[in-house]
Amino acid sequence: MRLGFVGLGNLGRHLAANLVRAGFPLTVHDRDEAAARPLLDAGAAWASSPRDVAAASDSVFTCLPSPQAVDEVVAGDAGLLEGLRAGCTWIDTSTNDAHELRRLAALAEEAGVDCLEAPVTGGVHLAASGEITVLVGGDEEVYAAHRPAFEAIGGKVFYIGQLGSASVMKVITNMLAFVHLVAVGEALMVAKRAGLDLARSFEVIRASSGNSFVHETESQVILNGSYDIGFTIDLACKDLRFARELGLEFGVPLELAGLVEQTFIRAREQYGGSAWSPMVVKLLEDALDTDLRAPGFPPVIEA
Repeated sequence: MRLGFVGLGNLGRHLAANLVRAGFPLTVHDRDEAAARPLLDAGAAWASSPRDVAAASDSVFTCLPSPQAVDEVVAGDAGLLEGLRAGCTWIDTSTNDAHELRRLAALAEEAGVDCLEAPVTGGVHLAASGEITVLVGGDEEVYAAHRPAFEAIGGKVFYIGQLGSASVMKVITNMLAFVHLVAVGEALMVAKRAGLDLARSFEVIRASSGNSFVHETESQVILNGSYDIGFTIDLACKDLRFARELGLEFGVPLELAGLVEQTFIRAREQYGGSAWSPMVVKLLEDALDTDLRAPGFPPVIEA
């Protein structure tokens, strides 16, 4: 199976690299050709447009930052639908709006092209190690045909159901992660102001009923001061907006998520949308003029 990949940002470059390491023939494209250089050095081929990626591939993955970017790459000029042939498959790993995904999938269907969604969850560091979790939605037979590729990308693969279901599940997981992140900042700040050792506090929380995946990962980049988790505040705001819209659609009052969304919007205004998402905790650090550094705490999260 000849694969293509469009979108080689903080996350996509690792997913694509996992496919190359697994031995899949891969053709890649990104707006920044330099982003593809490590993949080309590893054996991938370059294409000058999404259309050219599609023409060289049986199935094409996309990993893009917004629904607008997905629309441009799939249905825009020199987009995937100009190059994909009947019987090929488009697979979107972006965190996308389920309604927008279904709209583009309908356009693909008109051309005889199948569509799967495969958003991933667990963080850039797990993408780099091939251990990220893959959530798949779409036709089950098409999913089964592509399972080896999904298993190359991630450590755990879940088939969620019909197209759109994986997008909803991904938004739920991100919503929880952002709520946990704000809570982690508050917890660490209480520990700091109480005079507790933050490195020891980290270990105690990790061994307690208050532990979470977010604490185990993102607390570390807060304590070492890098805040670098490979995920921006702009992306967090986008995903929290998706969560709010799902709450409205299904009649679920998302009180905590709504509060957290406003906190992230304040962080975006303060630090910029390209700042790393854990910098939302810096709002509290700045307000109290108290940092959350733990001297000597290692920068163990690597992307």
